[in-house]
Amino acid sequence: MKRYNKIHQALALLLFALGTIGPRVEASQNGAQVAIDWNQIAQQNIGGPPFSQTRSYAMVHVAMADAVIAIHGKYAPFHVPLDPPFAHGASAQAAAAQAAHDVLVALVPANQAALDAALEDTLDRIPPGRKWTGIRIGRRAAARVLEWRANDGFALANPQPPDFLPSTLPGIWRQTTDGPAGAAQFSELGNVLPFGLVSTTQFLPAAPPQLESAEYAADFDDVKAKGRATGSTRTADEDRLAQLFAAAPGPYTNVTNPFRLWNNVARDVAVANDLSLLETVRMFALLNVSINDSLLTSQTSKFIYRVWRPVTAIAEAGSDDNPDTDAEAGWTPLLGTPPYPSHSSNMSCIGAGAAQMLGNVFGTDSVPFTAVWYDGATPPAVVSTQSYGSFWAMGRDEGSSRIWGGIHYRFEITASENSCAQVANYIFDNDLQRRRQH
Repeated sequence: MKRYNKIHQALALLLFALGTIGPRVEASQNGAQVAIDWNQIAQQNIGGPPFSQTRSYAMVHVAMADAVIAIHGKYAPFHVPLDPPFAHGASAQAAAAQAAHDVLVALVPANQAALDAALEDTLDRIPPGRKWTGIRIGRRAAARVLEWRANDGFALANPQPPDFLPSTLPGIWRQTTDGPAGAAQFSELGNVLPFGLVSTTQFLPAAPPQLESAEYAADFDDVKAKGRATGSTRTADEDRLAQLFAAAPGPYTNVTNPFRLWNNVARDVAVANDLSLLETVRMFALLNVSINDSLLTSQTSKFIYRVWRPVTAIAEAGSDDNPDTDAEAGWTPLLGTPPYPSHSSNMSCIGAGAAQMLGNVFGTDSVPFTAVWYDGATPPAVVSTQSYGSFWAMGRDEGSSRIWGGIHYRFEITASENSCAQVANYIFDNDLQRRRQH
C-alpha cells in the first residue's frame, strides 16, 4: 500500500509538472476511471501542430477502444478484430491502459519514463491474473494501430520546401503579413488517409460565393466590422471567446486548446452519465476520429478553393469587382491569420465534428455542461468558463469565434458546419457499431 501511495503521488506531481489540463475528475467505480485517466495523460503528452495532435489523439483512443472491445465484445472494433482465445476474463482496464501507453510511447518516445510510471500506477491496482492477459491484448491493439498509421501519408503532409505558392489574382490566397511567414503550410493534408472516411473530399464543403455576389459583400462587411482589432462591433464576450478558442498570444497563450476542451467536455459528460469503461473508450474514439477527419476535410478544401483571407480582401477590395465592398488600408484582424487559404474554416469543422458526434453518442444534443479553459501553469488555474445548454451551442460559438477574430467569413463557417456534421454522422453510422446478435 505504501508503494502504491508513493507511485500515485509521483504520478499526480508528474501530471502537474506536464501542465495539467485540470483537476482530476473521478469516474464511478465501474472501470471507466482508467479511460478518463489515460485520456488526460494523452493530453499532457501530445503536442505539435494541430493536424499532428488530432491524428495522435485518434490513434490513442482507437487503440484503447479496440483493446476493450476485444474483451467485452458488444461493438465491432474500429480497425482490426482482436479476438484472441485468452480474452475471456482479461482485465479491460489493463488492456486500455497498455494500449494507450504503447501508442503514446511510439508517438512521444522522449516521455517514455513518465508514461511507464503512469502505466505502473494503473496496473498496480489490477489483480495479476487478469492483468497479464489484458496487457497482451492492449499491446496487440496498439501494435495494429501503429502499423496501420505508419504509412498514412502524414509524414508528407507539410512538404519542405512548400509546394503551394501564393497568387496575385483577386479572390485568391496570398500570404499575409499578420500571420506566420512563408508559403502555405500543410498543403498536402488532403493525401493523408482518414480514420473513418473514405477520402478527405467525401464531404467537401460547399464552394464559396462569387466575389461579385451580395452574399460575399454581406459577409465581407460582417467580418470587417466584427473582426477588426480596434473599433470592432463585437461584444466583450465575443472578444473573450475569439481569443480563448484561438489560445491567442497574450492573456490566453497557455489555455486549453480546442482538442483538449472537447475531450474535457466529453469526460465531464461521461462522468455525469456514469458511462461504463466500454462506453467511455468508444465515446473518446468516435469523438477524436470525428475531430481528426473533420479537420482533414476542411484543410483539404482550402487548397481546392484557395480563397483569400479577410485581411487581404479588405485591403484589396478595389479589385474584387463588387461595388458593395469598400477597401480599407491598414485594416488589422484581432487574431493572427493562419498560414494557408481561408475556405473553409478548420475551427468550425472541429466544433461541428465534435458537437455532432457527442450528440450522436449521447442520443441528444441538449446536454448542459460548462466549458472550462485552464492555464497550463502548475497547479492549473481556471482562466475562464462558459456554460452551454447543448453541444452545438459551443460548436457554433467556436465557429463564430473566427469571424469575431477577423480571419474567416460567415459563408465559410456555414459550409464547414454543414460538411463536418456529415463527417460525424458518417463515422457514427459506420464505426464502432453494435455487433449483430445471432
